Amino acid sequence: MPYLHLQFGQPLSSAQKRSLARRSTDLIAALLHKRAEVTAVRIADAADDGWHIAGEAVVAGLTPAHGTLYITAGTNTAAEKAEIIVALHRLLAEVCGPLPEASYLVIHEMPAGNWGYDGRTQAARLPALAAAKG
Repeated sequence: MPYLHLQFGQPLSSAQKRSLARRSTDLIAALLHKRAEVTAVRIADAADDGWHIAGEAVVAGLTPAHGTLYITAGTNTAAEKAEIIVALHRLLAEVCGPLPEASYLVIHEMPAGNWGYDGRTQAARLPALAAAKG
């Protein structure tokens, strides 16, 4: 049940947002083995002068970006997490154009009891998932 929040310092078109949402969901499903049907993506963009790197406004022609991906702790390997960061960074650059070097993707691993969806924590879902597999 991943949640990806992408933020950009430049306005994006609806087509760019749809492409990012669809393709990032596909990457999360393929590389992290997550279910696409419960993967949520939020994309926020702004045309303002609030994005700074090294204390300076971002250079024109670059699209400042930051992404935060929430996953359940212990469900992915270090190699899988490194691979999704590489893949998402490439996707952002492909869809949005050149990114500043200081464009961050952060993975938060949440304890299974601290988050959930449809009114149930991930911890509450674990016994049912184990029974279905076994």
